[in-house]
Amino acid sequence: MIHRLKKIVVIGPESTGKSTLCGQLANHYTTIWCKEYAREYLLKNGTIYNLDNLLTIAKGQLQLEDDAIQEVCSHNKSTESNSSGQRLLFIDTDMYVMKVWCEFVFGKCHQWILDQIIERNYDLYLLCNTDLPWVKDELREYPDLESRQQLYMIYKDIMINQSVPWVDISGNYAERFEKAKAAVDSLIGY
Repeated sequence: MIHRLKKIVVIGPESTGKSTLCGQLANHYTTIWCKEYAREYLLKNGTIYNLDNLLTIAKGQLQLEDDAIQEVCSHNKSTESNSSGQRLLFIDTDMYVMKVWCEFVFGKCHQWILDQIIERNYDLYLLCNTDLPWVKDELREYPDLESRQQLYMIYKDIMINQSVPWVDISGNYAERFEKAKAAVDSLIGY
């Protein structure tokens, strides 16, 4: 039995466990996940960036996503081995994240990013809340809880005003995984 690919996006402010959650879910459902391109880009090119760099990052993110879609769809063994027979792809970051990043830092967003928001289709959003402790690394910019909560509210407003189902993910790492797994199981009818 072959099912359409289900794409689940994990979004939220920095240091809210998005990558950890993607990895846990991909492992649980025996599939792959699409990593965040911005991390790779900034580690290679430095942490000083401008609005045009964010467009480059957005395009790199979508290329990673397209590559991951191809990989999931071309490997029946990894994509059909979960017990529901569903093809699943977990995505760390999408164009909503790029929109928020552009607007929060520069006060405007590239039209190309906005067009991709309209053109791309997803099946579920998992919005990571700010209740995990902030973890410092060389790429993170907003250690203060006020900025993190402000960003979370921007993402929540986006989720409320778009049509794809979404779930707020909060709690410790184990609780987040259980909430996310329940949302994915509901999506795939498990």
